[in-house]
Amino acid sequence: MTDRAAARAAKSALAARLSGDPGVVGIGLSRRDSSYVLTVNLADAASAPRVPGDVDGVRVVTEVVGAVRPL
Repeated sequence: MTDRAAARAAKSALAARLSGDPGVVGIGLSRRDSSYVLTVNLADAASAPRVPGDVDGVRVVTEVVGAVRPL
């Protein structure tokens, strides 16, 4: 089980790692079952292989949401 503090620390590390990737449009925390996971929002599925499956023991899940544009 991953607690919120561990997930936040892993999120910072993942954000630094993926900051230059144009296919990554967002990174957040989500609850899955009784644990926290990192959620990486992607512009397209082609970016998924560049996202690790876990960071510091925290599971990473991806979701293709498309391009993000301001309203």
